[in-house]
Amino acid sequence: MLQLQSYIGGRWLGQQAGTALHSAVNGRTVAHTHAEAIDFAEALHHARTVGLPNMLKLDFQQRAERLKALAKFLNEHKEQLYAVSAHTGATRADGWIDIEGGSGTLFAYAGVGGNELPSGNLVHEGPAFSLGKTNQFAGSHILVPRGGVAVHINAFNFPIWGLLEKFAPSFLAGMPCIGKPATSTSYLTEAAVRLIVQSGILPEGALQLMVGGTGDLLDRLGPQDVVTFTGSADTAARLRV
Repeated sequence: MLQLQSYIGGRWLGQQAGTALHSAVNGRTVAHTHAEAIDFAEALHHARTVGLPNMLKLDFQQRAERLKALAKFLNEHKEQLYAVSAHTGATRADGWIDIEGGSGTLFAYAGVGGNELPSGNLVHEGPAFSLGKTNQFAGSHILVPRGGVAVHINAFNFPIWGLLEKFAPSFLAGMPCIGKPATSTSYLTEAAVRLIVQSGILPEGALQLMVGGTGDLLDRLGPQDVVTFTGSADTAARLRV
């Protein structure tokens, strides 16, 4: 039986059993969440002071290369994920969409970064344009990393693809991420994140994982941070409270 852990601040935490998670196939307990509370202030501090600087040491092209390398690594270890995926009630064909579809998303965004984005961490959005009738002044729009943290809250039905399809564009854009999977299938997301950490491909602080509730995380976010959400209207309503 698995004891799930969160990956916060560069370490795995959670030793005490919390909520039991059951197999969709036979109803047996597959894993337990952890009972220990997560220090969300620590998670955000780590993302901002460790993850963000580490990510911005890389440019768009280099981050795209990391995404491609991670996609290859996960494909090489996909059988481990298929074994865990079976507990969700997914057939191998069902799991293919989630597991190899997740890797495919990484490949796709790696292609966007490698083929469409420049070196550096700045994108010019269109040509310069004149300001005023005399053409003495001109302006140009530029796009730069936001300098914040991306919090991704995901649904139960795609534990891996849901994580990776949000993570890939955020990573490419230079934003450290905190992933929050749906609790019922979080054991599969945790298995994927363990592989990601094991790979050593991502810079420290680029991705953290929280298993369980969001606590006061959303209250601690600032204007440069981003929240993305996939899930039910009921879950969305509870998050808005």
